[in-house]
Order: sequence, then C-alpha cells, then structure tokens
Amino acid sequence: MQHSHAAKLALATVTAAALTGGLLTFSAATATAADSFRVAKADFNGDGIGDVVASAHGANVNGHKGAGQIVALYGGAGGTTSARHSTISQNTAGVPGTAEAGDGFGAESAYADLNGDGYDDLAVTAPYEKTGTDTNAGALAVLWGSASGLTGKGASIADPAPSAHDYWGKDLAAGDFDGDGKADLAVGNSSGTIYVYKGGITSAGAPGSGRSTLKPPLSPGTDSNPYGPLSLTAGDVNGDGRTDLVVDGYEKKTQYGWNTNYYVPGTATGLKTASAKTLSPGIVTAIGDINGDGFGDIVSGAGWDNKLSDGTTIPGASNGGRVNVTYGSASGPGATTGISQNTGKVPGTSEKNDSFGWDLDLGDVNGDGYQDVVVSTPNEDIAGVTNTGTVTVLYGTANGVKTDGAAQLFAQSTAGVPGADEKGDLFGADVKLDDVNGDGRADLIVGSYENSAKGAITYLPSNGTKITTTGSRTIAPSTVGVATTGTAQLGAVFAD
Repeated sequence: MQHSHAAKLALATVTAAALTGGLLTFSAATATAADSFRVAKADFNGDGIGDVVASAHGANVNGHKGAGQIVALYGGAGGTTSARHSTISQNTAGVPGTAEAGDGFGAESAYADLNGDGYDDLAVTAPYEKTGTDTNAGALAVLWGSASGLTGKGASIADPAPSAHDYWGKDLAAGDFDGDGKADLAVGNSSGTIYVYKGGITSAGAPGSGRSTLKPPLSPGTDSNPYGPLSLTAGDVNGDGRTDLVVDGYEKKTQYGWNTNYYVPGTATGLKTASAKTLSPGIVTAIGDINGDGFGDIVSGAGWDNKLSDGTTIPGASNGGRVNVTYGSASGPGATTGISQNTGKVPGTSEKNDSFGWDLDLGDVNGDGYQDVVVSTPNEDIAGVTNTGTVTVLYGTANGVKTDGAAQLFAQSTAGVPGADEKGDLFGADVKLDDVNGDGRADLIVGSYENSAKGAITYLPSNGTKITTTGSRTIAPSTVGVATTGTAQLGAVFAD
C-alpha cells in the first residue's frame, strides 16, 4: 500500500541495562526490574531530563521559502515550554550548508550519543537540498549535543554514492546494531540500499569504525513520495542486547505493491539481511516492551482504509485505519494483533478516512514497567468539523495492549486541552511519549497543523497514573523563533 506521510523514526529499546544519553541497550543477563521503569528520551544538554526536537521543515528562513528549521525544546521541572529552546537552521553558525528555498531542513531526524561524549547528538536531514545540478540530492548533518544543548555546531555526513540516488538521509534510525556499546546510524535514500555508519560519527562526519550497506527485500515504490524505504525504526526485539531494524517499505510480489514491513536482526557483525522477516504493514513504526517480558514489541500504524475504490481488499488494514502490534520474543517477531477504533472499548468508531494509526509512539505513562501506546487519528471529524483530529492513549499490561476501557481520547475540544476543534487542524500530525519533566513518567507531546499549517505543539503531562490536561499548554511558532509567514508545519515531525 503506497501512502504519503512524513514518517517518524524511533530509537526505542525499552528495558535497559545501560543508558548513555538517549541510546538504550538491553542485556538479558544483566537487566533488573528497575530497568523497565526507565523512559527512553533524548538528552542533548546532559541534565537527565528528556528533550524534544520538533521539525519546522516548511519554515521560511531569511526569506527563503521552505528552507526549514528544527526546534529543540529542553525539558525541565515544568515540562515542555517555549522558555528553554534552540531554533536552528542551515544559516545557524556551525551548521553545514546554507538555508535555501525548498531544502526542507529538519524533515527527518534521529538522536543518539554519536560521538560518545555523554550528550545526545542529532542527525538531521535536508532531503530536498540541491547539490550542483542534482535537484533533491539531499544533505545530512549531525549536530553535537553539549552542556548548552544543541548550539548548531556540527558536521556534514557526505553521501557516499550521490549519483546512485536522491533524497540522501530521508530516513534515519540510530541504535547499537552490533552490540559493541557504540551508537550506529542507519541512513536511507531514494534507493533500496541503506547505509549503516558504525561506531558513531567522527568530528569530520565519518563513521567511527566503518560503513556497511544493506538492502532488505523491498521495492523502491512508484508513488509520489521519494522512492525507497518509507521509514526506519531501531529497537531490540529479540532481547539479545543488539538493536534490530524495522524497515517500512513495499512488497513486489503483486501489481499493487502493498505496504510491507521487514524485520532485520542485529548481530555481532551488524544487521543481517539474510535473516530478514516480513511483518504486518504500517508506514510508521515504534518498538518498545508493552508486556514487560524483556522483548521489544513492534507497533506499526496502517492509517488507511481496508479497500481500494474497486473493492480490492487491502491486507493488514481496517476501515478507518489500524495499528498492528507484533510481540517480540527470543526468536524475534511473534504473534500480531490488529487494533482499530472498533476493537474492544477503544474510544471512537472506525470511519472511512479517519487515519487511525497515522502516527504513534511508546512510553511508560504510569511507571508500571509496561510501555503504553499513543495513536493519532488526525483526519477524525468531530461534530461536523472535518479533519480536526484526535489522539488515543492505550495502556500496556502483562497481556499486551489493554483495550477494555482504560484508554484515553484527547481532542482540542477535550476539557483542559488548549485550542478548539477546527477544520484541517490535524491534531495528532505527530505524537510523542517522553519524560520531559524528570519524574520518570512519559508525558504526551502532540503536533498539529494549526493556523493554515503554520503548526503548533501541545504538551499534556502525566500525573503519575495517566495523561492529564492539568498544566497543559500550546507552543506556537512565534514563541520559538519560527517564521509565521508560510507553512512552517511546526510539530509535524518529532525526532526519535
């Protein structure tokens, strides 16, 4: 199934024996019960509190339309606010490149401690960067974390095969694929080949210990999106202490080119495509331990309807969208369960074009050791207001995702949520569960297309047992130095 969406990435291995910045690794031999309470988060300034990076990849920069920016929102006791932030473009001192119209800087990003200094760093792309006569060549850089957070200091990561593809860096995922304790970076492009930078990134933008390539069994695709993988997601599914990779792509066995995901396990020598397995579909994926068994579970969003206009049934889909949850095991992916708005007591009703599963993320909201799931439905209509959007929080248990009525549903018309239901808001354009106030519980961050796609970010904190509207707030582009002209799309994509 081919589907247009700026997919998010996830660096999420939930049960952790070692924690270096936001890079979590799991060792079955040394993990303790306390490890499962840790919430995966980025920490660019090393203060121990989670930070969030929001893309404003459509932002105008010094008159250059759509040049793009990223906004790092630093966590603190009060959660995510506009008071603690860094707004960075390619015109920021130290950032490789120059802001130009249509570059889309910030369209994709991923974090990990890539230079081993104890601060998380941010790999960030400008996928539509023009190089010479090569339109949409793409550009990729890493911005170094520091005690001051992200300041703009960084290094360019050169495309090793610029004539072989476009959109360099359009997909990113960070993890420890060979289990050597150092962060690796997987980089996608318009081809099916994924480049893996091993052992971190040097100050010159080179791999710390070499570079490899892999090509999972996927088709480049034929839709209007840039070709190649739809998204990359890193996490330890089989609990062996090495990060595995999920590639959201296409199958090539039928005329339809259905959306299909592939699991590629990490080994002592890196990712092993020979052991790749086909998964249920989805265009955006997260990995985390929902049932607390020490294995990462794969959650993928398939936000489309279940039939084509000619009546052809789409595999792995539900009317109005669904999420497919594949539970991890020592042998990798196990049983899969599909969840839609018609499952159990999940709030809402499955309706055509709702897009339940457009985006999702994992985090432990209540500190019980089970990862919870937030799912967005940005095209949900409420009281005749089209595409205003909702987000749903589903809670994890020892038996997996709970669908018996404990779920929470939030819209901008929910009491205490800032704003109001408006046409085309797409509340839930991107969602994130991260501990951004330092209490060990994941809070909810929601992006939307407010005010004609200028964008906005909504913060809804955890009160220790559930997501609450007490203390909620909205962050508008003007409060973080993003231009209010054009369509910045602030919050359309969050870094993971």
